Amino acid sequence: MVHCVIRHFAIVPPQNHSFMKYFFLSLCLSLTFAFNVESKVKTVTLEDVVSSRFTAKSVRGFRSMNDGQFYTLQEGNQINKYSYKTGSKAETIFDLSEIKNPGFSHFSDYVFSDDESILMVYTNTQKIHRHSHKSDYFVYNIKKKTLEALSENGPQQEASISPNAQRIAFVRQNNLFVKDLRFGTEKQITTDGEFNKIINGIPDWVYEEEFEFTRGFEWSPDGRFIAFLKFNEQAVKEYSFPLYMGASPTIAANELYPVSYKFKYPKAGETNATVSVHTYDTNNRVIKMMNLPEDDDYYIPRIRWTQSSDKLCIVRLNRHQNKMTFYLANPMTAICKLFLTEESDTYISESVFDQFQFIEDNWFVTMSEKDGYNHIYLYGLDGRLIKQVTKGEFDVTDFYGYDAKNKLFYYQAAGRSPLQREVYAIDLKEKQKQIITPMEGTNKAVFSSSFSYYLHDFTASEVPRIVTVKNNKGETLRVLEDNSKLIKELEDYKSSKREFFSFTPSHGIELNGWMVKPINFDPKKKYPVLMVQYSGPGSQKVLDEWNFGWEQVLSNDGYIVACVDGRGTGARGETFKKCTYMELGHLESDDQIEAAQYLGSLDYIDETRIGIWGWSYGGYMAALCLSRSNIFKIGIAVAPVTHWKYYDSIYTERFMRTPKENIGGYDKYSPLELADQLSGRLLLIHGSADDNVHYQNTMEYAERLVQAGKQFEMQIYTNRKHGISGGNTRMHLYQRKIDFIKTYL
Repeated sequence: MVHCVIRHFAIVPPQNHSFMKYFFLSLCLSLTFAFNVESKVKTVTLEDVVSSRFTAKSVRGFRSMNDGQFYTLQEGNQINKYSYKTGSKAETIFDLSEIKNPGFSHFSDYVFSDDESILMVYTNTQKIHRHSHKSDYFVYNIKKKTLEALSENGPQQEASISPNAQRIAFVRQNNLFVKDLRFGTEKQITTDGEFNKIINGIPDWVYEEEFEFTRGFEWSPDGRFIAFLKFNEQAVKEYSFPLYMGASPTIAANELYPVSYKFKYPKAGETNATVSVHTYDTNNRVIKMMNLPEDDDYYIPRIRWTQSSDKLCIVRLNRHQNKMTFYLANPMTAICKLFLTEESDTYISESVFDQFQFIEDNWFVTMSEKDGYNHIYLYGLDGRLIKQVTKGEFDVTDFYGYDAKNKLFYYQAAGRSPLQREVYAIDLKEKQKQIITPMEGTNKAVFSSSFSYYLHDFTASEVPRIVTVKNNKGETLRVLEDNSKLIKELEDYKSSKREFFSFTPSHGIELNGWMVKPINFDPKKKYPVLMVQYSGPGSQKVLDEWNFGWEQVLSNDGYIVACVDGRGTGARGETFKKCTYMELGHLESDDQIEAAQYLGSLDYIDETRIGIWGWSYGGYMAALCLSRSNIFKIGIAVAPVTHWKYYDSIYTERFMRTPKENIGGYDKYSPLELADQLSGRLLLIHGSADDNVHYQNTMEYAERLVQAGKQFEMQIYTNRKHGISGGNTRMHLYQRKIDFIKTYL
């Protein structure tokens, strides 16, 4: 039996030979993958999936240079410069092999100074939390071709070059330092930094996790001032867990007596760190605290300089996260002036924090859901609304920038469908809106400084990532990655394509989903189905993008794998996303249960053999569904939240407020409180050193299940964090899940 799907690409007409070659290659590759013929002999194994054999490649270290005519790539241990227009290599800017005794054998990433006179690379990276790391940074003078260590006094965090390329600021052991490149001197700016007490220039755990940034300081445009955040977390309660000897890695010192790791973690309703904003003047070495209006409890999710060094923008958010205020602070006087306020009846989505920019003529661009969808707004620095730039019943999902010469705003949006992403341009007068990436799937862009060129990143459910360089007319100038090797390899494997579907539950709102059917699917047979989901606010699992994972292993064994995005998920407007406010778990589990009922009604699905699994929020949902319905034969909950009182303040209170304000919402849809109603067979999985969703969630839930007389299975991974990886761990984890599924579903 032959299954054939031809995807419509809608690419602009060929302009040159290289484009024609690219078009033909892309079409052939997509057709090759789309045909699933019986002549394929290899079966996708779990080892294949865990080894990332089928993960699509991208490009490393793409940077657009100041003139807008060239870009750079990291290729091995080189940084090479290429022409946008011709694609030809202009020069090698940095080659580690040509450096005499550099002190390291490879580097992880790099950054240029604003004037591109120096670049900084880092190596020996040690991971701290989800996003943060400490590393050894090195500074390379491009003209002199000299390389030197940023500091000889220990690893650094978040090193940042000043705009005038004279200094580099960094954090070490919770204090802020400045290296003066002219004199080779290193100065410690703050002295009060101490673990679990005071943090300067980097965020605390909960800010990093939920506001998603790792550098809490910024240089002023003229390089004179450093604005930085100071976290006083002395009043924040500690959370601790034991670290055992373990393996991969082994902590030999803990062989007989495990060591307890303690860190500050504010849970829902508990005390947060006190955060203040300061500036350091490199001229007179004076630190000043900005005089924000006094308030008992607030967050500062971002600080960012305007285009002027006498105006620092401070974003402040109240604890309920439904009122956001923008202040302009003067670094000399410390006076702060309110210039814009944004309010919501529910909460302000965290995505807005990285979506504001200061552009020409003292304009301020930000995004808001105030009209029911996420759109771009243009303001003056006096707070006056100049224009709502984008309008319509769709969500803008990223703002790429403003082309001042042509008066064009570039952005990404789910304009055609929540399942897809396109890149658009719209002019200031809204007379012309054009889609510049017409290919159906998920499109992303990185523009040159002149907006004349862009890096186009495209993927779809049947097309692994294709990365190309294009001009602003949409013409392809160079293919950087087409994943032809991956697609060639897939020709030898039996696989099932991802099929999208939709259905309408009892509430009348259509929901989107996908499914992967078994190899050699026979519609006359009945198959078991495993549902996968995440379900968290604003998330999406049903997207037209490449994802070739362990569902292929299950399809080989005769299982259907299905996924449905229920209410609360993203790219469908504010009402759809925020309807779960104050009652997390209610509508989301309703929709997963109705999705299971819908799947069970299909002729080829065995309604008595439906399972559900998920990780983190998805683990919470899997456990909850087994207590709210008996339709699921099995459930697998990996690192689940079992009661929101155990989770962090920022995330939980954004959607639920505090336990004191909303104890009914916390308890009613908590697996912990519904343990006695568990049906089906449950597998609980957790890492013992999970600093995100604490192991406490699973231990307390397990005790409730025991006391309720509910049998279940549990798998714990020693010293593993939320991602449960390292050594053979990920392989063991997925084999454990597969064995459980084969045994009970």
